[in-house]
Amino acid sequence: MNDPFRWLEDPSSRETRDWSLRQDDIWHRHVHRLEWREEAMAQIRAMSAAGEVSAPMWRGEHQFITRRAAWQDHAVLYRDDKALIDPNLLDPSGATVLDDWQPDLEGRQVAFQLSRGGDERSALYVVDADTGQIVDGPVHECRYSPVAWLPDGKAFYYVRQGAVWLRRIGGPEERVCKGQGIGLSRDGRWLVVAQDRDVRIIDLPESTTQAVQEGVQARTVAAVGPDGRLYVATDRDAPLGRLCVADPEHPAEWRELVPQDPEAVFAGFAVLETRLLVAWLRDAVSEVTVHDLESGARIGEVPLPGPGSVGPISVRGDEAWFVYTDYVTPSTVLRYPGETPIMETEIHTERVEAISADGTRVPVLVLSRPGDSGPRPTILYGYGGFGIPLTPAYSTYILPWVLSGGVFALAGVRGGGERGEEWHRQGMRADKQNSFDDFVASASLLIEGGWTTPSLLGACGESNGGLLVGAAITQRPELFGAAVMSAAVLDMARYELFGMGASWRQEYGSADVPEELEWLMAYSPYHHVRPGVRYPATLFTVFEGDTRVDPMHARKMYAAMMESGAEHVYLRRERHVGHGRRAYSRGVELAADLLAFFRHHLR
Repeated sequence: MNDPFRWLEDPSSRETRDWSLRQDDIWHRHVHRLEWREEAMAQIRAMSAAGEVSAPMWRGEHQFITRRAAWQDHAVLYRDDKALIDPNLLDPSGATVLDDWQPDLEGRQVAFQLSRGGDERSALYVVDADTGQIVDGPVHECRYSPVAWLPDGKAFYYVRQGAVWLRRIGGPEERVCKGQGIGLSRDGRWLVVAQDRDVRIIDLPESTTQAVQEGVQARTVAAVGPDGRLYVATDRDAPLGRLCVADPEHPAEWRELVPQDPEAVFAGFAVLETRLLVAWLRDAVSEVTVHDLESGARIGEVPLPGPGSVGPISVRGDEAWFVYTDYVTPSTVLRYPGETPIMETEIHTERVEAISADGTRVPVLVLSRPGDSGPRPTILYGYGGFGIPLTPAYSTYILPWVLSGGVFALAGVRGGGERGEEWHRQGMRADKQNSFDDFVASASLLIEGGWTTPSLLGACGESNGGLLVGAAITQRPELFGAAVMSAAVLDMARYELFGMGASWRQEYGSADVPEELEWLMAYSPYHHVRPGVRYPATLFTVFEGDTRVDPMHARKMYAAMMESGAEHVYLRRERHVGHGRRAYSRGVELAADLLAFFRHHLR
């Protein structure tokens, strides 16, 4: 197996450090020649003036929200009107991120998680919300851990390194069992634990455990609702998802409450006092329906401002709140029941379908400025992995691009969750090539439909989406004029050895299995770089603090492309940031660089 740049896997070696500094110089010289960069940065800042706000969460008599003003790098957690956790004050450099938080049932204490320098292995703390004093922690290696408080607020369950722990404030902690997800009933009796595809429920007073689901290859999430029923959201016997209920004492005896919709993916639910709200995704666009709590019968729907996305639903009594956003609307908190605001649109949205190599119809959303026509600079974005759908969201880099006369297209390729779990399975493991074929078909559609030409078409993707773009430009380089890959997975022969790669075997396959190695090597972008090929102008962006996707992927493929004789290939490095959230100001700079790179090279 040809691997001439394996030496670039070691970031601490003198050779890698010196090599990286030389690439920094190449990028810095180039970025200063990108004429649209300052204008893009100004537009992005202007379009971010609204800041960000979360839906309120109620605990006892207290309201918790997060809010970021336009001038702040990070959102601040508030209890009522008091700032409780402010990452901007904790670390003025912007390198510290508030990853997650969960108040106790009365809102007196908050368990929260901080990560620093891009390292997503968070540290967990507990703060007294009245005094602002830290009363517990840090507990390290708590990567986005769920937290479930006991009713008395003296202890909570959390997850660390694949196990569920019970932690007592200021006291000892004990390992409970293996687990990745947890939930606790309000009365503290029932603990629900998820481990891979198995779900169990523990009667804590009786110390007995029963299976909700065991040994079944289905995505199932269970939770005990405020009415005491066990709610089970599952795609078992329903590929697009459905909602069932059971008695917690007989957790395997489900009764279907809300059946599968034949054309929409079940996306979540919330239990109110007298009714049930259910969220759906129809080709990645959100809908929220209202149902009778006992029978599950549909009795209405929640009107939304347009084709957008809704976030998690927060409940207090018979009221609910959620965040709505779309491609032109910043995050807006909506209340149910309540009036739906009318949102004005600044861009034209067109839903089309590309025909993939095997005849599958692939949804593509095309955003453009009203009245524009003819070939224009176009960015095609995709993800296509892990069952995650591309849903509408306000983007401060999509809007400047479109309003300046460009086209932005989003391809819902297989491997994602736009059309349910079966759509995901058709783009994973041995069938991963379907993702790349779908993306290529989407590119061809944009060219044949007159939106763009190959020299005006850019490919863009992040993380698994970077793999998508890497495969597309090595398989069909003639279709693209430029490409950007951020934190991309690119060396499929050795991905398992770095970052969180070992946890992705179920998605991609393993190089340790001969048959699966053949799948991986059939498309591994790094291994398919060839000399003499005219590749599009390419930018790799990497984050040196990334503990999820190791920067070695980009270093190696960048070096391979440079050796192949490819022109206009660049590596953009950032220190003290990682794969997840980042300081707002650094996000502005990254977005401006990407847009300016595309504007410069798509001609």
